[in-house]
Amino acid sequence: MTPAGGGRRAASAAGRTAPPLLAYVLHRYDWSESSLIVELYTRALGRVVVAAKGAKRPTSNFRPVLLPFQPLQVLLGRTPADERSEIHALRSAEWVGGAPLLPAAAMFPAYYLNELLLKMLAREDPHARLFDAYAAALVALAADADEVAMLRAFELTLLRELGWLPELGLVTVSAEPLRPEARYALQAESGLVTHAAGLPGAAWIALETALAQGGPAALRAACLPVEPALRAALRALLHYHLGSAALRTRQVWQGVQRLSDIR
Repeated sequence: MTPAGGGRRAASAAGRTAPPLLAYVLHRYDWSESSLIVELYTRALGRVVVAAKGAKRPTSNFRPVLLPFQPLQVLLGRTPADERSEIHALRSAEWVGGAPLLPAAAMFPAYYLNELLLKMLAREDPHARLFDAYAAALVALAADADEVAMLRAFELTLLRELGWLPELGLVTVSAEPLRPEARYALQAESGLVTHAAGLPGAAWIALETALAQGGPAALRAACLPVEPALRAALRALLHYHLGSAALRTRQVWQGVQRLSDIR
């Protein structure tokens, strides 16, 4: 016969486990001589922080799998005894497979995606569509798809999921439908406004249609013809919401390009 307290302990132990999660490693840093703190991006929970105990030991099962840009299946424990803690215990992590390794040329844009997620997403705020867009972006980078179109498509999805991108088929203030031949600019505080130096209404309408009805490939295709102007508009919108936080991957990449030009 189970002791009176045994059932409660078993139920409590079961309550401290959670179902497996699909995840990617965004960032990791040392916690102790043998362990790591890892920022994971999961489809079901969003961005979560985990403690991977013993992950730096040569015999650890975590050591070969806690790498960026590869899909993982992870199992988390509940938060520690202090339930206010934001750090979960990482119970297991397994490589899912099926994703090719990124070429060296794709590393900077991939780390840029990671930095956007780290700086702009609140912890444990899930966005399944954004997770799928991130996974699709990594696949596109591995397949040597157009890098700039992929970045703009991901930025648009990120801003839409966070509620920072207005309806792109309407003038924001008046809710008037865009005229395909007129020109409009995207501004951080005013949304879409009539502007002679902006993009044609037809381009914004195509972007909105791809965001609302198409997949990642359709959105990349809509971004490509207007990428330079769209890049400037989205960069300004991202910086507005980032505040004073600078994107280090962009700064490093610009430095690398300057060095290349000197050579």
